This record gives sequence, structure tokens and C-alpha cells, in this order.
Amino acid sequence: MANTTQILGIEATLAATAINVDSARVVRIHNTGTGVAEISIQVAGIGDVIGKFTMVQGEVINLQKASNETIKKTGTGTGVPKVVKIGFTN
Repeated sequence: MANTTQILGIEATLAATAINVDSARVVRIHNTGTGVAEISIQVAGIGDVIGKFTMVQGEVINLQKASNETIKKTGTGTGVPKVVKIGFTN
């Protein structure tokens, strides 16, 4: 059986303000911009960066995170990451 993705929210543009994407455990991120996008993962309320990665133009990933972790766009890249809460099975 093929992988199945269930969309559980409305897609939004990830910006420099940290969000938890409706307390999502899995987030679909699509870099729709013309360049790279640097993404940071933090623990909500603490601000400690626990992870950071770069997405190239057009890249799509499903990011697993804790519901209390937030994500935000960092750096100066021209990428425009779009995010949405998803459910995922394989």
C-alpha cells in the first residue's frame, strides 16, 4: 500500500516568528521560493534551538516534531516555506 498523507489544516507561509503549526506532530514543509530556506526547530517558550536545516528550492519534506516544538524561517535565503499540519501513514 502507498504512503498516505492526510491534510489537517490550512497551509501557511513560515516566517521569522516561531509557530507550532496547530501543535502538529508531523508538518509538511514545501519551499516554494526561488532559493534556499533555513528552518529552525525550538522548544516553545524556551527558545533553545534544537535543530536547524536548509531546504533547497522546490523541496518538500514531512517533519516529525513534538507538539510543543516550534519552527520558523531563519537566515537570509529567498526560500518561501509553506507549512501545514498533516497525518501520515505508510
